[in-house]
Amino acid sequence: MPSWSRALHRYRFRSVWLLPDAPPAVVYAVLERVESYPLWWPQIRAVDRSGESGGTARFRSFLPYDLDVVAGEGGRDPRAGVLEVTLRGDLEGWVRWTVTARGGGTRVLFEQEVEVHKPLLRRLALPGRPLFVLNHALMMRSGRRGLAAWLAR
Repeated sequence: MPSWSRALHRYRFRSVWLLPDAPPAVVYAVLERVESYPLWWPQIRAVDRSGESGGTARFRSFLPYDLDVVAGEGGRDPRAGVLEVTLRGDLEGWVRWTVTARGGGTRVLFEQEVEVHKPLLRRLALPGRPLFVLNHALMMRSGRRGLAAWLAR
C-alpha cells in the first residue's frame, strides 16, 4: 500500500480530561473496568470481556456507523497510572490512558493511534476526514462528562 494511502487512513488523537474532584486511584480503577464503560460513556455501545486481558467492543458516536474492535491488554502500570490497549478489527492500533494527580483531583491523558480498516470509512477517507475527527472529539467530550457524572454518584 502506498504511504499516502496509509497516511490517509491513519489517525492520532489526544484528549485531556480534568476531573477536579476525583482521586487518581479511583479514576484509574474505573478506567480499568472496561466492561462498565457503556454505563457511563454513551457512545460505547457494548463491551464483552473474554478472559482476563481482552474482549470486543462496539462504538458509535454521532455519525451513523458502528466500529467493532477486538481489544487486548497492551500494558498496565497502576503505579504510573498507565493503561494500554491494543485494537484490531475496524480500527487497528492502540489506546493509552495516563492518569495523574493534579491539584486535589486528576488529569487523564487519552492517546490513540489507529488505522481505519472499516471499508466504508476507507472509501470516504478524504472527504470524510474532518467529520471523522469531529465525531471523535464529540465522543471524547461525552466520555469526559459521563465519567465525571459517574464519579460524582
